[in-house]
Amino acid sequence: MTTTGREITKDLAFFCRALGTPVIGDVYADLAEQARGDGWSHEQYLAAVLARQVSSREANGTRQRIARARFPSLKTLEDFNFDYQPKAPRDVISHLATTTFIEAASNVVLLGPPGVGKTHLAIALGVKAAQAGHSVLFDSATNWVRRLAAAHESGTLPDELKRLRRYRLLILDEIGYLPFDPDSANLFFQLISARYEQGALILTSNLPFARWGEALSDDVVAAATIDRIVHHADVIALDGKSFRTRNINQNR
Repeated sequence: MTTTGREITKDLAFFCRALGTPVIGDVYADLAEQARGDGWSHEQYLAAVLARQVSSREANGTRQRIARARFPSLKTLEDFNFDYQPKAPRDVISHLATTTFIEAASNVVLLGPPGVGKTHLAIALGVKAAQAGHSVLFDSATNWVRRLAAAHESGTLPDELKRLRRYRLLILDEIGYLPFDPDSANLFFQLISARYEQGALILTSNLPFARWGEALSDDVVAAATIDRIVHHADVIALDGKSFRTRNINQNR
């Protein structure tokens, strides 16, 4: 081991490159100066340096998970207007934000008319999940079915369902906005069945459960689908006027 200041600096730069820890290379000198000035122990200095590297790596991991989730836009719980949506149960949503429902392979269902914040809450909970280290994937119900239909046509549907099980959370947005034909409803049911007690879901719909037969083109398929979704689920019913309508009226 070399002992001169210049040689030690070269060694440290090499070690940081070899270990893939660039943040340590950026901060060790400044933290060493602070450690000497404040009388830190060796252990305190080491902990401070490692904490900077871990914090940076976690932040980068969160950014990557959010990017891979394919959210249509970024929404946060902090931005959600609970005053405009007083029926939204703050205590339930705060608990869901801890993401314990994901570890339990449970579901969240957000029901209500268009514009009341269902997708906002779904994305915001998805962001919380990504921040907690969970893999997330978002898409509309229609696009999920298209994805499964393509896999079915290529003979890879079982592989696709298996691959999707690797995601800790799937978000299925806008169920019921466009009705499914029987084949699409069957594919949707297979996705729900594959996730049952295996992985968490967040689902949004403008239709109450009593009308899901319209969306899935079959009351029996709808009943079986709903049964698997709600067995382990928090169901949140939202109501009120559309946020988008309110914004239009305010801008007039």
